[in-house]
Amino acid sequence: MHLDPEPAVLEAMLEGWALQQRTRFLRESTINPRIALVRRLARFTNEYPWQWDPAEVEAFFDDLRTRRPGRPLAVSTARNYQNDLRLFFEYITDTRYGWPSACNERFGRVPVQLLHEWNTITHTSEYEGAAERRPAHLRRSPSALRRRRRPRRGDPHTTTQGFARGAS
Repeated sequence: MHLDPEPAVLEAMLEGWALQQRTRFLRESTINPRIALVRRLARFTNEYPWQWDPAEVEAFFDDLRTRRPGRPLAVSTARNYQNDLRLFFEYITDTRYGWPSACNERFGRVPVQLLHEWNTITHTSEYEGAAERRPAHLRRSPSALRRRRRPRRGDPHTTTQGFARGAS
């Protein structure tokens, strides 16, 4: 029996999740930041996944959002973090991997899915980053892009039917 079962179970969860992701042929450059994010949440809460509740996860994201007043966390980054944590919660709550029963046996609690429609960012825009980081051809508004694509009469790049030459 391990002398300190909580850290051992957390490490086993993280190793199992990393293995599960590798079997899906995800790259280490995807897996390692996800594992680091879970460790970061564990350090923030000073608890283990089977002890976490939605309020702690919400406090974690609030801290990420407000701790750097001059440089807030980008919405797209926060959404990626939420998606990564949601995947971790799906893994540790899936009975096929055995974590709910293992945690219940050892600690009398089971991990639960903590990210849901009430505490996650909804995807509302095709591009949410800063406009200056957007590729130049995407900086215009969608209506400006539509207007630009319309062929105009007398344009040397259009035929008499109004279609662009060379278009097939």
